[in-house]
Amino acid sequence: MFKNFVIVLLSIVLITACSKNGGRDGGIKKQDAGTIVGAVGGAWIGSNVGKGKGQVAAIAAGTLLGALAGNSLGASLDKADMAYFDRTTQHALESNKTGATSTWVNPDTGNQGSITPVKTFETASGVYCREYTQTVSIGNKEQEAFGKACRQPDGSWKIQQ
Repeated sequence: MFKNFVIVLLSIVLITACSKNGGRDGGIKKQDAGTIVGAVGGAWIGSNVGKGKGQVAAIAAGTLLGALAGNSLGASLDKADMAYFDRTTQHALESNKTGATSTWVNPDTGNQGSITPVKTFETASGVYCREYTQTVSIGNKEQEAFGKACRQPDGSWKIQQ
């Protein structure tokens, strides 16, 4: 498990180090955020495939493919798209039953997406978390991702992976 974490962490560092000009205000650009989220999601998917050396290769491939997909997605969504996405994600994680899908559409861009909580659990420290699947459609391209979010003390949900 630790070896997988190191591979994912190194992949993220390498990917973000290749970024030409990060946010000039010290923040992270949405394209960089998409790259990181995609890489982590791809690595997580890869870590659940195969055993031994095959699993390491699956993690590496998943990280790369996820980073490429996330980079493209981050470059394509505007602030309004992200607002629809964030609002729908928060609502779905807080209110949806497992398996129930919430969708969003930006009528100005036509971009759209969905989020479906697939598992709800409580951590040993008493924090509630949910695993979910999500899709985002930009033009004729649809991206699918998997993740985990946990409820914060203020009631919001924070994406963990």
